[in-house]
Amino acid sequence: MPKTNKKTIALTGDEAAAEAMRQIDPDVIPSYPITPQTFIIETFAQFYADGKVSGETVDAESEHSAMSIAVGASAAGARVMTASSSQGIALMFEVLPVASGLRLPIVMNVVNRALSAPLNIHCDHSDSMACRDTGWIQIYSEDAQEAYDNNLIAIKLAESKNVLLPVMVCQDGFITSHCVANVEILDDNIVKNFVGEYKAKYSLLDVDHPITYGPIQLQNYYFETKSQLDDAMQNAKNEFLKIGSEVSKLTGREYGYFEEYKSKDAKAIIVVLNSTAGVVKDVVDELRSKGKKVGLLKIRLFRPFPYEEIKEALKNAEKIAVLDRAESYGANAPLYSEILNSLFSLDKKPDVSSIVFGLGGREIFKKDIENIFENLLENKKQEKYVGLRK
Repeated sequence: MPKTNKKTIALTGDEAAAEAMRQIDPDVIPSYPITPQTFIIETFAQFYADGKVSGETVDAESEHSAMSIAVGASAAGARVMTASSSQGIALMFEVLPVASGLRLPIVMNVVNRALSAPLNIHCDHSDSMACRDTGWIQIYSEDAQEAYDNNLIAIKLAESKNVLLPVMVCQDGFITSHCVANVEILDDNIVKNFVGEYKAKYSLLDVDHPITYGPIQLQNYYFETKSQLDDAMQNAKNEFLKIGSEVSKLTGREYGYFEEYKSKDAKAIIVVLNSTAGVVKDVVDELRSKGKKVGLLKIRLFRPFPYEEIKEALKNAEKIAVLDRAESYGANAPLYSEILNSLFSLDKKPDVSSIVFGLGGREIFKKDIENIFENLLENKKQEKYVGLRK
C-alpha cells in the first residue's frame, strides 16, 4: 500500500479542533469549560494526560481569567491557544481588545452559541458577532474538516510578522461541534513543519531586551496604535491567501476568502456563514437539476472583510439573500450589512434581501432554503425571519 501524508478518521468538530491543537502543540492552553466548547478542552486534556502534547494546560477559574492567562503567556513569548463559547466569550470581552491591542497572536476556537438571556446552549452567531470590532481576525468553518484546516491557517496567520493579531476559528455549536464526520488529518510531522517553531518577536522574559506591554496612551499615541492595528488587519487579508495556498498544497483543498458554489452564472445567490452552507449546497444541486440558476457564496474570512473581492463575486447576480444567524438590534444584521457595503459602489446593484434565521439553535430546513430561492427567482418579497413562529 502506498504511503500517504494524511489519513481519514471520524471526528466531531470539537475533536477535529482538538486534533489540530494536538498537532500544533501550543506552549500554553488556558481554558474554562462551557458548553458546547467543553469537548475541545476535555479532548486536549486527555492528550495532555496521555503525554501526547508538551504544552502546559491551565484550568482557569473563569473565562475572564482564561483570556487573561492567554494574554500574559503570549506576552511572555509562548504560543497560546484556547477555546470558548457564548457567555464565556462575553465574560472575556474586557480582555479581547487587550489581546489585539497588544498584538498577541492567540488562537481561540469559538464554538458558536447563543447569548443569554434567555438561557440557551444552542447555536447562533451572536457571540462571535458581538466581537467583530475587537481587533480579532475571524474565520468561519462549514464542517469539522474546515474546523481542522482553519486551525492550521489560524496559527500561522496569527503569528505572521506582518500580522501579529489574535484569531477566532468559529464553528457551529452542536451542529458541527458534536456531529461526527470524516475528517482528513495530515501527518503530525507535516503539521509540525508547516507551523514551525514559534519565536515571539518580543518577550517579557527577554531580560536582555526589556520592553513594556500596555502602558497608558492618551491623546499622544493611542490613535496611532489603533491605526497600526487596522494596518495589521489589512496585512492579514493578504497573508490569509498566501497561507491558505500553502495549506492547499498539503491538502488539495482551496481556502479563499469565500467559496463560490455554482454562483458564477447564478441569477439568485444565498450568502451565509458556517454549517448552513452545506444545506444550501444540497438545495442548489436540486434546483440546478431543474434548470434554475441558483448558487451560494459561503464566507470564510469575516474579519478582515474582503469587500472588493465579494463585490466582484456578486456583481452579476440579480437577486441575493443574505442569511444571518445573529441579530444587530435596531440595525441591519451583521453579514447583510457587510454585503451591502461591498456592493455600494456598483452602478447596477443586485437586489439584496436580509433574512435572520436559526437563533438559539432553531433548525432551518431544505424547504426553507428552497422557498428563499423561489422567492428570489419569482421576485417575491422575503420575510425578515425564517422559522419564526407567529
